[in-house]
Amino acid sequence: MTSEHPALYEKFDDRFRTGRCMNGDDGLEVLYTGCRWAEGPVYLPAWRQLIWSDIPNDRMLRWDEETGAVGVFRRSAGHTNGNTLDGRGRLVTCEQGNRRVTRTEHDGTITVLAEHWQGKRLNSPNDAAVKSDGSVWFSDPDFGITSDYEGHRAQSEIGSNNVYRVDPGTGEVRLVADGFGAPNGLVFSADERQLFVSDTRAGFIRVFDVREDGTLSDGTVFAEAGARGAARFDNLRFDDAGRLWVAAMDDGVHCYDPDGTLIGRLVVPETVANIAWGGAKRNRLFITAETSLYSAVMGVTGTHPTGPGRRRWPTPESR
Repeated sequence: MTSEHPALYEKFDDRFRTGRCMNGDDGLEVLYTGCRWAEGPVYLPAWRQLIWSDIPNDRMLRWDEETGAVGVFRRSAGHTNGNTLDGRGRLVTCEQGNRRVTRTEHDGTITVLAEHWQGKRLNSPNDAAVKSDGSVWFSDPDFGITSDYEGHRAQSEIGSNNVYRVDPGTGEVRLVADGFGAPNGLVFSADERQLFVSDTRAGFIRVFDVREDGTLSDGTVFAEAGARGAARFDNLRFDDAGRLWVAAMDDGVHCYDPDGTLIGRLVVPETVANIAWGGAKRNRLFITAETSLYSAVMGVTGTHPTGPGRRRWPTPESR
């Protein structure tokens, strides 16, 4: 069904209209409500399902596109937060409460990818992005250790909130970017030459050049939340035209032109946590916001969750 929300789109620049960003559904479809704090949506194209996290309830939920049914994917899930897919279609999950990053294998077993850096426990991994070389990059703010609501209250062993890279060959966890208030969403550009990272506490998105050795340049500011008052940034996703779509929490979903201009937004009735592209054509935008899962079929198409738009969705045959 469509929500009673007549103005889904708000245009700030004419490129939001000419780029067909305002085409598609004229309202949000409510797919599920009943979460305490919904996060981390990821679409599994081989099964036409969406998996997302309900952090305080310590469960992962699953929505079936064919039937509309919602069920529990995993309970006692480690207060999971962000989810993504790797190049083989395996689920990569940030377990905020367990303070680790894991991968769910095709047989259902769980492989731990990262839980320590230099012998110290991670804070509470939040979001992850997988590069085409198989490396896993993730943000590690302290949200899951500040209270027992979304994890387990504890002191940080590292003493700072950083971004890390897991080497695909050795499994080494390397710090690649620091100096954040609270690093949150991260996504690679289509050519994987840049990494975009949101900082929720600082209120901006930083962009880093990715070097061939897996290190990053000093980040520069791509966008600031102050342009829209009290907006904060969470996760990030690109469409295939290079526009950056951002979960702007109190201010809906922001859309940025490749030059960094805020050209429009989607108005959402709850605080937006995360977004993800999905559907058979990758033109369905899924939105987790406070208690609910929403979607809208858009006039634009999103990239593969690992970043490069040229990559095809994994299928059962390609696994």
